Amino acid sequence: MRTLRDRAFWGVCFVGLAIIATPSIWVLITVFAQAAPVLDWHLLTTTTAENGLLNAVLGTLYLLVGVAVLAGIVGIAAGIWLAEFGTGRFARGLRFCSEVLAGMPSIVIGYVGYITLVVQFGWGYSYLAGVVALSVLVLPYIVKTTEVALRQVPTFLREAAAGLGLTRTATVWRILLPPAIPGVLSGLVVALAISTGELAPLLFTAGFSNGYPPLNWFGHPVPYLTDVIYTDLSLPGATAHATSAAAGAFSLILLLLLIVAGRLLSRRARKATAQMSL
Repeated sequence: MRTLRDRAFWGVCFVGLAIIATPSIWVLITVFAQAAPVLDWHLLTTTTAENGLLNAVLGTLYLLVGVAVLAGIVGIAAGIWLAEFGTGRFARGLRFCSEVLAGMPSIVIGYVGYITLVVQFGWGYSYLAGVVALSVLVLPYIVKTTEVALRQVPTFLREAAAGLGLTRTATVWRILLPPAIPGVLSGLVVALAISTGELAPLLFTAGFSNGYPPLNWFGHPVPYLTDVIYTDLSLPGATAHATSAAAGAFSLILLLLLIVAGRLLSRRARKATAQMSL
């Protein structure tokens, strides 16, 4: 009877793994198969004006760097405050607002960004408007994972730091944050992965350009991969559809690189924490 239960349990686990893995593998195979006719060096050496993707890839990376800086700083700081300092109604209100924002449709955030940043502030379709819209979209994930990662740090570390006379700020930075870094990095990687695949906020705030990403932050549209996916897929012709699939393939490659980089950084942070504890 026990053996039967064991096999049934592992069977359910295998079915769950298959349910998760099959769609992912199917998406990868389908996208790369459709992109195969146009996958060559021409895509990575020319801009979208010449049916290439170089400017869109650079623009996507440009946007991700801005989101990592803006959303990373604000989200991690908010998560630290909620985990270690936030009490009372204000903290509960902030958590509630974060949860509401997490369920907000991305197109609504894009529309509000258009009305506020593009029109009222006069930024126009620009890099900074796109970064702000994407950062607002992914902030709840960074805030929540940072708060959870800090709360999972054992309480005795806080008590030991208090016994040694460390201030709360020093306790957070020197004692609590190092073991929480893997969880914080996971939240940041998830946020960047979501940003990689978003289109609606950028359509309303970043616009699109067939040129290279601008160095100035205001008044100039930015190229990015998801616009190429959407636009070329709606055009007639097999070449346009293959280019759309190629843009999707490069988005998936960026996503995989982000996941691998996040895992490597998390592993390195765990090793550093283990050495520090020794």
